[in-house]
Amino acid sequence: MITPDPETPICSAKGCRAPAVWVLAWNNPKIHTPERRKTWLACEEHREHLAQFLGVRGFLKDVVRLEEWEAPEGA
Repeated sequence: MITPDPETPICSAKGCRAPAVWVLAWNNPKIHTPERRKTWLACEEHREHLAQFLGVRGFLKDVVRLEEWEAPEGA
């Protein structure tokens, strides 16, 4: 089991404690304004699964490496 540093962002997949590598930016158009971005973090192992979950629902907007992620202004 991986025990991340408390300062290290961890994967959003249920039960996963691995360090995050990816940011999945998403938006539920039924409840969010078009420019709003919510985020899930993902490790390498769970990136595709989480992206598919959001993509099937039409929520996924972008997948970016964590070190490249810049939150939109006002987020």
